[in-house]
Amino acid sequence: MHTLRTLLTLTFLVALAIPVAGQEKRALDHADYARWNRIQDDVLSKDGRWLAYRLVPGEGDATMTVRHLQEDRQLTLERGAQPRFSADARYLVAMVEPMESVLDSLRAEGAEGDAMPHDSLVVVDLTDFSVTRVADVMSYRLPEEAAGWMAYRMEEQGPDDTNDEAVEETPEEEAGGDGEDAPRLDDGTTLMVRTLGSGAERPFEHAVDYAFAADGSTLYYSASGEDGEADGVFRILPSGGAEAVASGEGRYVQLTVADEGAVAFLSDRDGRDSEAPAFALYTGDDGSMAVARVAAGASALPSGWAPSQHGEVEFSDSGARVFFGTRPAPQPDPENPVPEDERVEVDIWNWQDPLLQPMQKVRAEEERERTYRAMVELGSGRVVQIATEDVPQVEIGRDGDGSVALGTSDLPYRQLISWDGRYSDLYLIDLEDGSREPVAEMVRGGGDLSPDDRYVTRWDGFDLTWYAIDVATGVSIDLTAQLDVPVHDILDDHPDALRPYGAAGWTDGDEAFLVYDQFDIWAIDPTGERAPRNVTEGTGRASETRFRYLDMDRDDPVVPDGEDILLTSFGIRTKASGVYRDRVDGNRRPEALIEGDARYASVRKADDAEVVTFTRSTFQEFPDLWVTDLDFDGPSKVTTANPQQSEYSWGTAEIVEWTSNDGIALQGILYKPDGFDPSEQYPMMVYFYERSSDGLHQYTVPAAGSSSINRSFYVSRGYLLFVPDIPYRIGYPGESAVDAVVPGVVSLIDEGFVDKERVGVQGHSWGGYQIAYMVTRSDVFAAAEAGAPVSNMTSAYGGIRWASGMSRAFQYERTQSRIGGSLWDETLRYVENSPIFTADKIRTPVLMMHNDEDGAVPWYQGIELFVAMRRLGKPVWMLNYNGEAHGLRQDHNQKDWAIRMQQFFDHYLMDQPMPVWMDQGVPAILKGETLGLELTTKKVVSEEEGGAGR
Repeated sequence: MHTLRTLLTLTFLVALAIPVAGQEKRALDHADYARWNRIQDDVLSKDGRWLAYRLVPGEGDATMTVRHLQEDRQLTLERGAQPRFSADARYLVAMVEPMESVLDSLRAEGAEGDAMPHDSLVVVDLTDFSVTRVADVMSYRLPEEAAGWMAYRMEEQGPDDTNDEAVEETPEEEAGGDGEDAPRLDDGTTLMVRTLGSGAERPFEHAVDYAFAADGSTLYYSASGEDGEADGVFRILPSGGAEAVASGEGRYVQLTVADEGAVAFLSDRDGRDSEAPAFALYTGDDGSMAVARVAAGASALPSGWAPSQHGEVEFSDSGARVFFGTRPAPQPDPENPVPEDERVEVDIWNWQDPLLQPMQKVRAEEERERTYRAMVELGSGRVVQIATEDVPQVEIGRDGDGSVALGTSDLPYRQLISWDGRYSDLYLIDLEDGSREPVAEMVRGGGDLSPDDRYVTRWDGFDLTWYAIDVATGVSIDLTAQLDVPVHDILDDHPDALRPYGAAGWTDGDEAFLVYDQFDIWAIDPTGERAPRNVTEGTGRASETRFRYLDMDRDDPVVPDGEDILLTSFGIRTKASGVYRDRVDGNRRPEALIEGDARYASVRKADDAEVVTFTRSTFQEFPDLWVTDLDFDGPSKVTTANPQQSEYSWGTAEIVEWTSNDGIALQGILYKPDGFDPSEQYPMMVYFYERSSDGLHQYTVPAAGSSSINRSFYVSRGYLLFVPDIPYRIGYPGESAVDAVVPGVVSLIDEGFVDKERVGVQGHSWGGYQIAYMVTRSDVFAAAEAGAPVSNMTSAYGGIRWASGMSRAFQYERTQSRIGGSLWDETLRYVENSPIFTADKIRTPVLMMHNDEDGAVPWYQGIELFVAMRRLGKPVWMLNYNGEAHGLRQDHNQKDWAIRMQQFFDHYLMDQPMPVWMDQGVPAILKGETLGLELTTKKVVSEEEGGAGR
C-alpha cells in the first residue's frame, strides 16, 4: 500500500527532474505546503503599543507572537491561540493548544473525549514577559473596558468529561433514572477568578456560563450541580465571594450582562413540578435578587406562549430594555406514543408546500428552535411582543433603544424561492404596543433602519434605485432620481434584479445617505432640500478609480461628516489600490495617503490610539502585517511570515487584454514563471470562474486546496497560467464562455511564447460546467479538468441542492446559470447549453472530480458526462472521494487530488509518464489498498490518447 507520504516524495523527485529555463531556485512541490504560514488572530492593544498574531502553517503547530511596536521586544508562544489584551495593555491572555502530532497519534488510536488533551491558558505580564500557565482550561474572558481581573472556566476533571462548553440538556432518561424528572443541564465545572496584579485566584464550583459587565464592575455566572442544590446565578465582585441573585433547582440559561452590571437570564426553576417546565425571564441589578419579569402565560404574550431557552437574551445599549425570544410553551410528551417499530417514516411532498420537503428537513432543527423577539422595558415593566408568526424577523433600531422596529416576512413568497428569488414584505412595528403598518410589499433584499430611525432604506434591483421610506409619513422617496450616473453594477449580467454598487450608510442625524456609483461616493439628502453632492468630487470617474468608505470604528453606526474619513481606492483597469483621506462635508479632492501596484487590505485601528495595521500583497508578496499612523507616514513591516519563499522559483503576474468574439474588450491575468523568455514556448494552464482580473495582486499561499489548481504551484513548476474574465449573454452562458476564453487563449498563442500543443484548462463548479461545454466547441485544449460540472441542464434544472434542500431551478431562471426562463419557456436554450448533447464532439481528454456528498451540484451530473464519453470511446476519468462534499474537506483527500491533477496535466502538457490510475485504473476491490499513483512509462503517443493532436 502506498501512502501519501511516499507519494509526496515521489512527486518531489519528479519535480527535481523538470527543467525550468533560467531558474536556479527549486520548484514548489506538494510537500512544501506544510511550510507556508498564514497570519491569523491579529489584534492590537487598545493603546496601540502591542500587537499579537498567530502564524499558522499548512501542517503542524501554530506559533503566537506578541510584539511591542515601539520597542524591540517580543515573545513567541508555541501553539498560542485566541489572544486578547487586558484593557490597560499590561497583560496578554491566550489559550495554548495541544501539539498536533499528539492529537494525530491519539486520533489514530481511536481516542476521543476525556482521553484527548485539553487546551491550557497563559497569562503574560507584558512588563517582563513572565508567563503563568494553567492546564485544562475550557475558556476565558476579560472585561472589555476595565482592567485588573479575569475569569476562566476549567475542563471537567472526571470520567464523564464532555469537553463541551455549550449548554446541553440532559435527556430525561439520564436526568433521574426513571424518565420522569425535569430536564437538567450538565454539571458545571470550576470557574477561576484571577486578580491580574497579584495573581490571586478564587474558585467557584459548578459554573456553566459566565459574563463580565463591560465596565468590569461585576462578573456573573450560572451554575448547575448534579443534585440541583448548586443551581442558580451568582454575582462576583473584584474581591470577595459569590452572592446568589437566583437559586433553586432548575436550568439557568442565556446569561447576559449589561455594560454597567445589570443581569438578565432565563430559568425554569419555578415550573420544575410541571411535566413540561416553561422558562421565565429574570433580571437583577446591584446584587439584589433577580425578579421574574416575564413568565409563561404573560398577558402581553400570545396565548399559550412563554420565553424560550432558544432565544438570545440581550440588553439595549442604554440597559433600559431587555430583549428575549418567545414561542409556544413546551408541551408534555404524549401519554401513549407510537412504538418505535410501528412509527411510519414517510416524507409527503405536497405541491402547495411553501418549501420543498428537502429544504424543510434541512431547516427542521432551526424551525423547532425558532423564537420570536419580544422585549420588556425595565422601568415600567411593559412587555411587547415584537415579532410574530406572520412577521417573524425584526430589526430593532438605535441599538435597541429606538421607538420602532423593522419587521420582515417572506412567508407569502416562499414558493418563489425555488425558481425566482427571495421576496419579503416590510413592516414598521411600534415598540410601544407592537402594532405594525406595512410599508413595502414584495421587495428583494429587505431593508434597513437608519441610525436615528427616521428612514427605512432599501435597494430595488428592478427599478435600479435606492429608496428611503419616511418612518413618520410612510412616504417612499427615490433617493437616486437626480443622479445622472448608474448606481447599479453595470457588469451584473444575471437575468434577475441587479446588484447595487452599495452604500456607505448614513451621516449623523440621518442627514445624508452615502451611495456608491461605479467610482465615486454621493451624499444624498432624503428631504430633497439639497441636491446630491459628489463627496469625492468626481475624482473616481475621472481616473477610473473606485473609492469606498473605510469604516475605522465598527461601534459607530454613522459616517462622521465633520471630520476626516478614510477611503479605499482601487484602479478599475490598473488594479492599483490604496488608502485616501477625505471629508463628507468638504469640497476637496480625496488625498492619497498610500497607494501602489499592490493590494492594501485589512486596515485596522487601535481603539484608543492613532495606530493602524494593514496588509500589503502582490502575487509575489505575502500579505504581511504593517504598522503606521492615521496619516500612513513611514509604514513599517512587522511580520515576515514566509521567508522560505526566497528558496523557490515563483513567477510574476500581469494584466493582459484582448477582444472577445462579441467585440468586447476584456482583461485577464497572465502569470509567468521566473526567468520567462518570450523567445521560448511554454505550456499554459487556463483557469476561470467569472471575472477574476481584479485579483491581480492576490497572493496565493501554496496549498492543496479543495478543488482547483494552486496558482503559485503551477507557475513555480514552469507553467504559464491565464485567468480570463468572462462576460455573459442571457440564454447563452456556455457560448459566452467560449467567446471570451478561446480568443484570449489564441491571442496569447499568437504572441509566440505559448506552446499551442500544450494548453490545459481547469475549473470547478460553474467553472467546471463552462469547461465541459467548451471542449464540445473548441479543440484548443490538450487536456481539461472539469470539477463538479453540470453536464445536462435539462436534468439538473429539476435537481436539488442537497446542502440547502433548495430546488436548482432558480439558478437557471434567475442567477448564475443565466438561462433566464423555465425549462418549458426556454427548452432549446437548456438543450443547447448542455454539454451532454454534443459530447460526441469532444476531442480533449477530460478529468473530473465529483463527490457523492456534493450538496451543490448533484454528482449524477458528472456521472452522465462520464458515461457519455465512455460510451463514445473518449478518454475520461472521474474521481469520487467518498463522503466528500462539493469541495474536498479532508486534508489527505485535498493532497491526493492535488497530486492526481498535477499528474494528469503533467502527462499531457509536460510529457511526463502516465500514472497507473490513469493507465489501468484502480479496481474497486483494491480501493484503500493501492492509490495507483506510481508512474508508468507511457507518454502521449497518439492523437486518440493525446486529444485532438493539436
